[in-house]
Amino acid sequence: MLSVQEMSAEMRTPRNRKVPRRGHERRLHRSLNMNHYANKKSAAESMLDVALLMANASQLKAVMQQGPSFTFYVPLIILISISLTLQILVGVLLIFIVKWNLNDQRNHYRLDILENVTTAFVFIIVVINVFITAFGVQQPSSSG
Repeated sequence: MLSVQEMSAEMRTPRNRKVPRRGHERRLHRSLNMNHYANKKSAAESMLDVALLMANASQLKAVMQQGPSFTFYVPLIILISISLTLQILVGVLLIFIVKWNLNDQRNHYRLDILENVTTAFVFIIVVINVFITAFGVQQPSSSG
């Protein structure tokens, strides 16, 4: 049985009226804009890609400065070149992924394929960079 206070509160508040949500509650129930999410995710991936691109360029410079007398000169040049090429390819794929509207159902199949290809290339880049690190790129000591 309802108390007098509960009944009077129930009578004052229409059943179809929703109580507005505040702050944190409103953010929790807000719908997710997939384009906004995908763009943020792609931007973060691009920043990581740029950092790795710069590291590989620095490694390539160090290997070339050491010259062909370095034990792993050719394998490192090849691995770093493949890594750089794949990173540029991933960057281009990320541009296409961001360009297409994720909310459009017609793009889902194409975007799914691009996401999977990009993920596979990123995995290959990581494996290649593990080998680059294993072969050990040392900065040449400056003489003089």
